[in-house]
Amino acid sequence: MTYLKENRLIVLALIVAFTVSCKEQLSVIEPALITEKTPHDTDDPAIWINKENPAESIVFGTDKDETNGGVYAFDLDGNIIENKSITGISYPNNVDVSYNFKVNDSTFVDLLVFSEREKNQMRVFSIPEMTMLDNGGFSVFSEEEDINNRRPMGIATYVDRNNNETFIIVSRKEGPEENYLHQYKLVVDSLGNFDAELVRKFGAFSGVKEIEAIAVDQEAGYIYYSDEDHCIRKYHANPEDGSEEISCFGNAYFDRDIEGIAIAKNEDGSGYLIVSNQQDHSFVIFDRQTNKYVKTLNLGTLETDGCEATTENLGTKFPNGLFVSMNDDKTFHFHDFAEIKRAIEQNTEK
Repeated sequence: MTYLKENRLIVLALIVAFTVSCKEQLSVIEPALITEKTPHDTDDPAIWINKENPAESIVFGTDKDETNGGVYAFDLDGNIIENKSITGISYPNNVDVSYNFKVNDSTFVDLLVFSEREKNQMRVFSIPEMTMLDNGGFSVFSEEEDINNRRPMGIATYVDRNNNETFIIVSRKEGPEENYLHQYKLVVDSLGNFDAELVRKFGAFSGVKEIEAIAVDQEAGYIYYSDEDHCIRKYHANPEDGSEEISCFGNAYFDRDIEGIAIAKNEDGSGYLIVSNQQDHSFVIFDRQTNKYVKTLNLGTLETDGCEATTENLGTKFPNGLFVSMNDDKTFHFHDFAEIKRAIEQNTEK
């Protein structure tokens, strides 16, 4: 009798777990296009906006491999631009772009930055020339005795326009429960030589899984990052504003791993955080200003790691902005941001 009762309890528990995990199916918002495939394993995208000709903007995406990984450049038709792509990289993980870095009084460059995990370093190139600026790479977490704590994953840039300083924030595959992230200032000497100076160690970690995705709300001055099995954490982007955690939110809306974070900004200061719910194959939307939950969307991708968004006009193909997300078949999906915004604003969420 006891045996039957125990088995009924087990079955009931399984039914409850199955019911909780099988949320209502969401209709798929189909992408405008899917990119060419990369050779190995896509992970994270970044969008470089060509200010002079937005229709010639470039989407960069990482392709992970220990010996011949790459950061591939795609045009707005999803085709690989061979002469803008960087290959022969040891496991490029995440990528970001930054604008108008001051080299000297007459020279400003846009920057592509990405982590090179198997060499424990980050890389910096100019856009659109794709000139190497880092003399082969800048070491990260170099003071760590444990080599496993040096392997970089997430990367994001922040520009303090008041002081004209550019920062690079890096996370790693493994690390401590405090000071998991390091923030570096990009500097250049009178001869034009670039370097990266460590200016801050910060960021809590739950101790479970890892921290990969980082996104910076440039205008609002916040850093968001995914403590994958715990929450989305929020900090000030400017080191001068302190390193106390502002909030830790969102965990209840994710099936398991909290992954890529994209920030979609409206001119009036409103907008959204769009965060990959990896094992649920969906995206969770939060309000940019309040960080409150808004909605969950299905954009047709599977096991998405990284994602990126812009609301700027990119010409006739994407006049209302672009959302890019990684798919597990070695591609990236391009969505017209107008379609995503329309879906967010429809009052259909139950």
